[in-house]
Amino acid sequence: MLQLPDYPWNQLAPYRELAAQHPGGVVDLSIGTPIDDTPQIIQDALASAANSHGYPTTHGTTEVRQAIVDWFARRRNVTGLGLDDVMPTVGSKEMVAWLPLFLGLGAGDIVVRPKIAYPTYDIGAQLVGATPVATDDLSELTDEQLAKVKLIWVNSPGNPTGKVRDVQDLADIVRQARELGAVVASDECYAELGWDDVRGQVPSILDPRVNGGNLDNLFALYSLSKQSNLAGYRAAFIAGAPNLMPELVNSRKHTGMIVPGPIQHAMVVALGDEEHVRVQYDIYRARREALAPALRNFGLQIDDSVAGLYLWCTEQRPSFETIQRLAELGIVAGPGVFYGTAGEQHVRIALTASDERIAAAVERLNSSVNR
Repeated sequence: MLQLPDYPWNQLAPYRELAAQHPGGVVDLSIGTPIDDTPQIIQDALASAANSHGYPTTHGTTEVRQAIVDWFARRRNVTGLGLDDVMPTVGSKEMVAWLPLFLGLGAGDIVVRPKIAYPTYDIGAQLVGATPVATDDLSELTDEQLAKVKLIWVNSPGNPTGKVRDVQDLADIVRQARELGAVVASDECYAELGWDDVRGQVPSILDPRVNGGNLDNLFALYSLSKQSNLAGYRAAFIAGAPNLMPELVNSRKHTGMIVPGPIQHAMVVALGDEEHVRVQYDIYRARREALAPALRNFGLQIDDSVAGLYLWCTEQRPSFETIQRLAELGIVAGPGVFYGTAGEQHVRIALTASDERIAAAVERLNSSVNR
């Protein structure tokens, strides 16, 4: 039996119990799962495709692939994608976990991921016996390590940090990866949630300014969970790497990893409608603008957090000490240490709670200071 690390979120159980004792109830800001309604236009699209008696295609319908290509051109400044270069996936986490397997990685290979990162990058490497290495700078690796690098994960905007890599940063990664013969996979699922000066300025790894128009060995992953409140639909896609995509499609055919037909139809509608994305963006912006000053008033410093659904906070003490302080106010947050040792003095505060719960958190944070 394969032995993987315990699921880290189980460690929050005692803090959830403590927070639940608050007379005003729990404010759970620990998980980034959307809580707002799925837009009606998408619900209607799903219902209209409910008579789905045949097997869906793994590669995706022509309609959904065209919608993905059009979305990349319209929203991400990505040109040069063909219909064969994109594929819907069962959420983006599926592909994060299984891409090392589909690329044929194994023992002796190195998978590079950000120093502070979503744990599934490591899990994907471990599933195939490869070695995950945490770094934001390939120059930190030895020549022996560099020779073994086969996959480099990029996450921009980052989860949990909200950090965005600019065009030059991404271009440097692409150049280094090509010198090594490595694949770059860029997890970009928060790209529509750039705040302030970053709004509309989150480049994709597939942007020609980054790659010079050559998409070989470059994958971008995206999810509609955040921008469209479709986490329950598991609606996502992967794009790029025309030299690798045919075999990736073939591998997923063999393993039966298929996005259901009605979901593919709903994705077409979601990708073609920008109004619901703007509405949801404004909802998250209002929650962020309410919560950030209260967290600072409580004594937390907010680092990075220029994009995404989280505020990456620290008071220069171990994660769980801050988690304890917040739990005493009935607030549950995510320990930064879950995302690597480099995050051990931070906590992740999610914006995915109702307006009423966000307001409750703001009141508790401010009141705790004014007692």
